[in-house]
Amino acid sequence: MTEKRYKHLYGPVPSRRLGRSLGLDLVPFKVCPFDCVYCQLGRTTIHTLRRDVYVPTDEILAELADKLASGLVCDYITLAGSGEPTLHKDLGRIVSAVKEMTDIPLAVITNSALLPEPEVRSALAQVNLVVPSLDAGDAETFEKINRPCAGITFESLVGGLKDFGREFDGRMSLEVFLVAGINDSESQVRKIKAIIDEIGFDHIEINTATRPPAEEYARAVDAERLDHLCKILGPNTSVIATHALPAERAGAVSRDDILAMLARRPCTIDDVAEGLNCHRWEVAKLVGQLTEEGKIIPERRNDKDYYQVKGENQP
Repeated sequence: MTEKRYKHLYGPVPSRRLGRSLGLDLVPFKVCPFDCVYCQLGRTTIHTLRRDVYVPTDEILAELADKLASGLVCDYITLAGSGEPTLHKDLGRIVSAVKEMTDIPLAVITNSALLPEPEVRSALAQVNLVVPSLDAGDAETFEKINRPCAGITFESLVGGLKDFGREFDGRMSLEVFLVAGINDSESQVRKIKAIIDEIGFDHIEINTATRPPAEEYARAVDAERLDHLCKILGPNTSVIATHALPAERAGAVSRDDILAMLARRPCTIDDVAEGLNCHRWEVAKLVGQLTEEGKIIPERRNDKDYYQVKGENQP
């Protein structure tokens, strides 16, 4: 039986840090305060710091209740997806409701842009795991890699991270996204480390551009250099590795399942098979059909084919 296709939920999908993660999409596609050169979703279409009820809160919660009632199995429910989740004005209500509905741990992945706002920090207080980002050690590099909208400065971003670090009692794992030739120098990474040392994190995760980025010049840092930079950032630092699921957890999959997943992020055939609990050959067959019909398009990156929904087929 084919799973229902939701407007605001996607997955569970394979996450390199969270295992199997059910995503809750709180804003429309590419509504974000940043326009990061490495973003796997492409360039930002609505560049804003304005908090609003971008998608109806009741619809999000009703879809989650329906998904839970169907027997959801996942490692995390994650507020992330098509844009910056902390832009949703009802973030606090959504967090509280999710915590009341289920014991599945709740995670929020954020670019840190709104952490200077006390209301946002308060809304995140009940979350089990918050994964903020810090990709630069100075203002010039911050502007170059994250391309923030007006109203965000490097100083405000770091100040918000420090305030949140003092107030938050849950787990906090920082993501540092490195792009070759932009922020992967030893001097830049040492500047990032100095900021990290002032805040304190449970874990530091180094990421790089393994999926097709917004800008072609946003190149991945090679594995040997990533390992070297890990050592600079300290013993609680690791490179995010691809997560795999046991083959025996495979099940059925539909074209709509695949389209819903690829509308949110580019994936390989293996990514889709892992995220949707299905056999690789089933995914390969349907991906071939969708490619022939022009509904999805492949892009070669790091010797792998990543598939994404063609522009006019975006949700």
